[in-house]
Amino acid sequence: MDHAVRSTWRRLSRKHPRQLLQMAARRLAERTGAAELDVPLRDSDVWDSGRPLRPAAPIPDEASLRIGWIAVPPTPGSGGHTTFFRMLDAARRAGHRNTLLLYDRYNGDFATQVDRVRRGWPWLACEIREAPRVLTGFDVLVASAWPTAHVLASRSADVPVARFAFLQDYEPDFYPQGALHALAEDSYRFGVTNVALGPMVARRLREELGVDSRVVPYGTDRVTYRPPGRAVPREGVVFFAKANNDRRGYRLGVLALREFQRREPAVPLHVYGDRMREPGLRVVNHGYLSPPQLNALYGGAKAGLVLSFTNVSLIPAELAAAGVIPVLNDFAGAREVIDNPHVSWAPPRPLALARALEAAVADADPSRPAALAGWSTPSWDDTAREFLGLILSGTR
Repeated sequence: MDHAVRSTWRRLSRKHPRQLLQMAARRLAERTGAAELDVPLRDSDVWDSGRPLRPAAPIPDEASLRIGWIAVPPTPGSGGHTTFFRMLDAARRAGHRNTLLLYDRYNGDFATQVDRVRRGWPWLACEIREAPRVLTGFDVLVASAWPTAHVLASRSADVPVARFAFLQDYEPDFYPQGALHALAEDSYRFGVTNVALGPMVARRLREELGVDSRVVPYGTDRVTYRPPGRAVPREGVVFFAKANNDRRGYRLGVLALREFQRREPAVPLHVYGDRMREPGLRVVNHGYLSPPQLNALYGGAKAGLVLSFTNVSLIPAELAAAGVIPVLNDFAGAREVIDNPHVSWAPPRPLALARALEAAVADADPSRPAALAGWSTPSWDDTAREFLGLILSGTR
């Protein structure tokens, strides 16, 4: 065995098998151009704000609206899809005719995607179709995110339809400065009615791009999420894991939980969402849970670590409604939405977050769970009511 082979063997033998697989996958991705899969749009669906869109035709006041809701196929447990589907369901209850239009840049199996929607959101009653090349037959089109805003514009440019974008985040933050960042920014300039979920998104649109939007309140599900009906011991910590979504802070969460477990080894750590298999960290993996299952898990938890670096996730308000102390990474955008004085904030550093978890678990105030749960917030029905009001005012 010559020197070069021996040297290579020594380097590889020091690595964990998982690291070797990751290195091989990265090298294969580089050679095959797999990075193109990160682009969530076909080239033909990219729109340009410099091009005009045909104005909407007026709708009679007594008409039941035909609304097309454009979304990418959801993954299990997607909070963004859950919120979007709540708006759709409210439109159904108001008497409008709804079609969910799935846009899949990757040409996945449509029947599987429909089955995933039906299983994940069994309360969603609407027709589900693949997004057609021309979006005709609708009075209103609603985009759910920046890629679907491009689809909405490019596929309805010559159609007289009312256009809305339901914005749950300032999405250019999802990317470094580059093409996707620029395309996300431009999606807000198409001339559709931008509807911002909460004040943070509206502020960023105004300050970063000079773009106006209408604001609807950030809601909370207080029907599903509530404290247990009887007194139960609260001792665990919960964490929602999204391993491949850096804005959800997975790696920082791992480091914080390791430090917390070193300090409090007897406190159980419950992880839901993606499975967590991290050296030196003992957790109970629950996988993806339904909302009632989540509420049951929260009933035995003292604190929940929630990390998000763009808009606030749904989880802090749901934890609070269940009487669990949310421990959040502190940033101004989150505080614009979460004003509960019983929430715990910490700088986004492992030690600071671990200390905040430690303090939350040690909290001995028996009134705190009730105070958390009693936080007055809008419901998702309030959000939907205002959103549908905007749609009606924009089509009459």
